[in-house]
Amino acid sequence: MKSIAVGIVEDEPIVRESLVTFFEDQPNLEVVCQVKSLEDFQEFYAEGSSQAPDVLLLDIGLPGMSGLEGIRVIKKIMSDTDIIMLTTYEESEVIFKALCAGACSYLSKRSSLSQILEAITVVHNGGSYMSPSIARKVVTYFSPSDNSKKELLTPRQQQIVAGLVDGLSYKMIADKYLVSIETVRDHIKKIYKKLQINSKAELIKLSVDGDI
Repeated sequence: MKSIAVGIVEDEPIVRESLVTFFEDQPNLEVVCQVKSLEDFQEFYAEGSSQAPDVLLLDIGLPGMSGLEGIRVIKKIMSDTDIIMLTTYEESEVIFKALCAGACSYLSKRSSLSQILEAITVVHNGGSYMSPSIARKVVTYFSPSDNSKKELLTPRQQQIVAGLVDGLSYKMIADKYLVSIETVRDHIKKIYKKLQINSKAELIKLSVDGDI
């Protein structure tokens, strides 16, 4: 059976070395890259001669570019690489941003080496894996509250969301509802603030998932 090619981007030497030592003892794993920053990762693959990882373990708190910023960068050059976040950050907003950016799994650094190995195997087979504590936060984050997110929006703001989901530009939405583009932009800023999001992609996902 072909080995799973694993990459590691982790700035803490002890963590990185522990992972490498453990993985080297696994017959079905091969560590193809181990670096301390995303800049080093980009340099390592700059010439395109090295084998891309099937699964990449990525920390968030890195020197230089953060792991959150790096997810989209990595996916652009290695679209087939599955990214597992392995980090101390367990805030719901950070987890959500990582998953929206393209990470397929999220692990706490408190996870055991056997759990990390299981996550790599599950992800490589097309699944997704999360630490139990992370999974609970994801469920809580997406659980409907007493006041649904939709109720936070005014009728006009709901119309604007519908327009964005339908692929309309700001100008097209403005023309449709006979308001200025600046009014549309102002509404969108308020929508982001109310829903605690930062991008149109997150807004559309909430709408498609039926959360607003």
